[in-house]
Amino acid sequence: MTDEKDMAKQLKYRAGDVVTLKVARLGEMGAFLDAGTGDTSDDILLHKLQQTEAVNVGDEVKVYLYKDPHGRLTASQKLPKMREGQIGYVKVLSVTKDGGFVDIGAERGVFLPYSEMRGHVSPGQLVWIKLYRDKTGRPAVSMRVEEEMLKASKPAVGVKVGDSVTGTIYNILPEGFFIFTNQRFLAFLHRSEVPGGRLDFGQEITARITYIREDGRVNLSLRQQKENAMIADAEDILNFLHKRNGKMPYCDTTPMEIIKEKFGISKAAFKRALGHLMKEGLIVQEEGWTMLTEKGLQSEK
Repeated sequence: MTDEKDMAKQLKYRAGDVVTLKVARLGEMGAFLDAGTGDTSDDILLHKLQQTEAVNVGDEVKVYLYKDPHGRLTASQKLPKMREGQIGYVKVLSVTKDGGFVDIGAERGVFLPYSEMRGHVSPGQLVWIKLYRDKTGRPAVSMRVEEEMLKASKPAVGVKVGDSVTGTIYNILPEGFFIFTNQRFLAFLHRSEVPGGRLDFGQEITARITYIREDGRVNLSLRQQKENAMIADAEDILNFLHKRNGKMPYCDTTPMEIIKEKFGISKAAFKRALGHLMKEGLIVQEEGWTMLTEKGLQSEK
């Protein structure tokens, strides 16, 4: 049966704590830090490999506490880059059937439970997380960071519609993607504004501001503005025609399903691009076909 003294010792320091402790003695393996229990058998080892600088008896050193493979409380002078309750953009170290481990800059990776994961998480992936303690008191991280992002954000100022911003994805819903920008703005990217419709948690993107809301958040788009998109689409159609000896069985009246399948753009975008090419005198349309003019044939690069 555990007595009150043992209970007090267990509760004094926990894995995940960053504390300042006094060096009580030196040994072959490293320095032993006073755990404050009055019992030298409770001293915490600061191994030579976990020291960033030499220490001496009586020194007070700031350390990060963690459990070694045998479950013993151990110290390291390599301190984490974040504290409990904070959010961070970190690398996934490994993934198992129970969850994963992420790098917060400490001696060892911190556990990301499977229940706190979002999306398909892979080693090497960068993701947004918050650091907390689980029910057993050990440090853990979660990818559920919406509330913390709201607190860390600030209203969009000094930008206008049309400006580009860079940020990383912290949440994904069926409607689209939520982004934390480098300027700490909260942004929303509707799925319809993403060519292909797919992005991943933690992915960094650079997108164009399409709307600045009254609450200071912004809406984004990864699609080109219509004028630029029209020119790009027109060039694709021109290349397509050159590969088909100057003619194709597609025109203004071609069903949108066929246009989407052949060119990957909407019917409206297709018609805008055709209109641009006709205005430039590069194509003509006859009986459901689109053909290059003499000028168009000479436009091949």
